[in-house]
Amino acid sequence: MKTIEEMLPKMHAWMNDYIRTFYTDDAEIQRAIRVKEVHTGYVTANCRELARHLELSSHDIAIAECMGLFHDVGRFRQFTLYKTFVDAESEDHALLALESMDELPFFHELPAGEYSLLRFAIYNHNKKEIEETSNRKYLTFAKMIRDADKLDIYRVLAPYIAPSGKENVVTFSQTKLRTAGFSENFLEQFTRGEQCDYRLIRTQDDRKLVRLMWVYDINYAWTLQRVVDRGYVRIILDNLPHSDVLKPGVERMQAYIRKKLMEEDSADF
Repeated sequence: MKTIEEMLPKMHAWMNDYIRTFYTDDAEIQRAIRVKEVHTGYVTANCRELARHLELSSHDIAIAECMGLFHDVGRFRQFTLYKTFVDAESEDHALLALESMDELPFFHELPAGEYSLLRFAIYNHNKKEIEETSNRKYLTFAKMIRDADKLDIYRVLAPYIAPSGKENVVTFSQTKLRTAGFSENFLEQFTRGEQCDYRLIRTQDDRKLVRLMWVYDINYAWTLQRVVDRGYVRIILDNLPHSDVLKPGVERMQAYIRKKLMEEDSADF
């Protein structure tokens, strides 16, 4: 068995080469591939920084880095096959990632427990909720990748957020959404501070509310502080319709953010 520290350079080299096999003269596909290539780099860095913040061992920091590097490896195959990043219109990209990882010999050179940990975290990185587990280390790593991923998705989406009805939308989706207005169930869930079912999104304003609801699914104050400091929440709020019906949900969210930022982060294992 080799250590993951020994394997990381080979993993990075493989990923660089793999992504380039999807490069194409088709401008639409190439733009999508580049979006996910850059996203992969940022999420990998976010995982590494968050692991250091949690004062994990150098070995576990390497596992976190590997987790970020491979979390979206399924996205490249997904877009090439289906021309969308929407799982409901194609396949679950986390499962596609696991299929790709299972094909790679170097993962089978790792201790079985480490590969199982990576598979659990990557499988759960895009789910509405993390599946139940009694393994506290598995749960910590799943929380880390979900935070690292959301932090960068906020970055990716920020340039495309505009006032209601005026979006210059890049969704990488085959589904066309109405631009303005809220679906009733989304507004109710936002007011209650709940998560929602992405499959029920009907408007661009629904999509904005989903991004605000993500605040409640961020696990670490470290992550939320960066979301706030980089203005991602403010950008969304400034581009929502001015309506009193949003006020209770916004006030609840802002109070939650203030409380969450006062927490001290720690690993759960």
